[in-house]
Amino acid sequence: MDFQEPIIEIKDLSMDYGGKVVLNNINLKVGKGEIIGYIGPNGAGKSTTVKIMLGLVNGYGGQVRILGKDISDGNVEYKRKIGYVPEVAEIYDNLSAKEYLTFVGELYGLGEEETDNKAKKLMRMFEIGEVYNSRMTSYSKGMRQKVLIISSLLHNPDILFFDEPLSGLDANSVIVVKEILKQLALQGKTIFYSSHIMEVVEKISNRIVLIKNGRIVADGTFEQLKEKSKEGSLEEIFNNLTGFNNHKEIAEQFVAIVQGGQ
Repeated sequence: MDFQEPIIEIKDLSMDYGGKVVLNNINLKVGKGEIIGYIGPNGAGKSTTVKIMLGLVNGYGGQVRILGKDISDGNVEYKRKIGYVPEVAEIYDNLSAKEYLTFVGELYGLGEEETDNKAKKLMRMFEIGEVYNSRMTSYSKGMRQKVLIISSLLHNPDILFFDEPLSGLDANSVIVVKEILKQLALQGKTIFYSSHIMEVVEKISNRIVLIKNGRIVADGTFEQLKEKSKEGSLEEIFNNLTGFNNHKEIAEQFVAIVQGGQ
């Protein structure tokens, strides 16, 4: 895909840890308003790619440009336009949601009153407004996840990096978050979405990028990937392209052991 002004542009991105190649010449252009489903097996290099774009990992080869700027120049201003929900997040749960979200908002340059007002409204929309002033140690996993999603959106970023954002959410909240992502994309926000839940990736992404062993092995719409691999669901396409095709055999052996077999 070609874009006149890509929001994200990655050229020949490579990375190795202690001699082990994690990323091997990744090339990718992402346009405004795209929801990219970025998927791959564990250890494929997904998180490393995202952490490089976030400026959390250095020592890579190649070039990464975000919003037209090369991120290697040390200027972190682009980070003000990014929202991030990591797969495993350390949240300051000895704080209340009000304290935590106000702190995050101020980091992004928002005023305390503006942040408090916006955060309070968003908490109500997620039906957790009544615990806004409660310490987050008392929150369920789903409630904490909602706070993390709110924290990533408070400053109205242009780019969102979401890694398993639906983790711990109830069914109704999942529907709401999926709709929020669609509406944000329609408003021109670019969303980088990583998940192991293939059904969700298939439904919300308008483009899917599959990475294996540090390389991109598929890039296109779900329909394009389906036509190329001759498989039905994204899960089947994933299994086909990553070479994982013995899941039935593993499951049968697992069940046999559970039922007292050898």
